[in-house]
Amino acid sequence: MKLTNMKLTGLSAGIILIFASFGANAGESHMAEALKHAEAAVKADNGKTIVEHAEVAKTHAKTADEHLDAGITSLEGAIEHGKLGHADLAKRNAEEAVTHLKAAQ
Repeated sequence: MKLTNMKLTGLSAGIILIFASFGANAGESHMAEALKHAEAAVKADNGKTIVEHAEVAKTHAKTADEHLDAGITSLEGAIEHGKLGHADLAKRNAEEAVTHLKAAQ
């Protein structure tokens, strides 16, 4: 029963990550967007425009940070499962890490 639940959970997570990666690849990366808007805030001439760009930059930076955290968690899972000899689970965790790290860029 546990193995079936683990497979279902892994499959669900994989499907979610696939769709999330499509969204991340659709435009510029979150870090690139954050930097672009932070630079626009520096160049802005009034407070309202600075605030608008800074808020957008902050949102993208937070999203990138969330993906980095998720990527680190997935890498920790890959290490843990690899040490236990669970190659399939370790590989799945490593694949999830790649997806999150790419989304964070």
